[in-house]
Amino acid sequence: MSGQKAYDVAVVGAGVFGAWTAWHLAKRGKKVALIDAYGPANGRASSGGESRIIRMGYGADELYTQWSKNSLAQWKKFLVGAQPPLFHETGVLWLGGNDDSQLRRTATVLRRCNVPFEELDRAALEKKYPQVLFEDVETGILETNSGVLMARRAVAAVVEGAVKLGVEYRSAQILKPAGSGRQEAVVTGQGERIMAGEFVFACGAWLGKVFPEVLGSRIFPSRQEVFFFGVPAGDTRFAPPALPTWLFQEDLFYGMPDIESRGLKIAYDGHGERIDPDMESRIVSPVMRERVRAYVALRFPALKDAPIVETRVCQYENTSSGDFLIDRHPGMENVWFAGGGSGHGFKHGPAVGEYVTGRLLDRSQPELRFSLATKDTVQRRAVY
Repeated sequence: MSGQKAYDVAVVGAGVFGAWTAWHLAKRGKKVALIDAYGPANGRASSGGESRIIRMGYGADELYTQWSKNSLAQWKKFLVGAQPPLFHETGVLWLGGNDDSQLRRTATVLRRCNVPFEELDRAALEKKYPQVLFEDVETGILETNSGVLMARRAVAAVVEGAVKLGVEYRSAQILKPAGSGRQEAVVTGQGERIMAGEFVFACGAWLGKVFPEVLGSRIFPSRQEVFFFGVPAGDTRFAPPALPTWLFQEDLFYGMPDIESRGLKIAYDGHGERIDPDMESRIVSPVMRERVRAYVALRFPALKDAPIVETRVCQYENTSSGDFLIDRHPGMENVWFAGGGSGHGFKHGPAVGEYVTGRLLDRSQPELRFSLATKDTVQRRAVY
């Protein structure tokens, strides 16, 4: 690809938001370049890693429930027939303690949006999932059609699909855009100019580094540690369908069953320390290792002494509220931001790509919650 070749749109970042944006733009007949410094869903990216939850429940927040529902339909259509499967319909189980108000709000919205689910009391939970200790749990909601996306491989499949539609993918580092007004090109670390009519920066935790003046204090990349526990030999109690994906918001822990024989996955959803995505060590901390081990022993007594067979350090790319950031650069009229996944964004990749495409090509009505103006320099998490 020549450095002077012009594109309709250049998308910087081949994670889930960038990949689906490029795919939707190409589906609309646009000439698109998709560029990433390290590769699609690479090991440093928020879209990297083996698996991500796709669930519809967001309490009373119907916007994200509708976006999840839309995205699940697109994921299923796109990934149909993939072998090994890239979507596992494990079901997603929400657990509530003494204060079940969040679950009740979730149930109300799920009914309104025609999302299938089951409501389970403590007795029903204990009968259905005897391998789990439901201490301090009073009720549950099981989203029957939700589950797990195989993240890294799914993004690679979307990039491959985009390339088949005519997108040109390349590996290059894009330097910080300079000046103001309309941009004619972006420049790579090797000095090559990539020209386009519009530029979409979907570079996740790197947004604050590429645009430090605008986003340096509004994007909060946080360190997030993930653990996989080995299950006993021949024991199927911790694999689907015996165990669903689950989330207990009061504890801020979530987990997935043993998928593709990787072990029981578990992670703490609270935000870790702020990090540099280029330089952050990807080795888990002893403190979090022991905290997670204690939680596994509490909830899954049979895994009290189970070995940790795999670990991973990734990152969230948080905004002040947890709402996405999808908006135009305030000083560069044809430069757009598409990020702020905030730990819950992966599942929404198809809807994000569709929304960005609509904003660029149709000048569709913007969603105020995604605007730069709503992003503060102090974190007050409101989306879970």
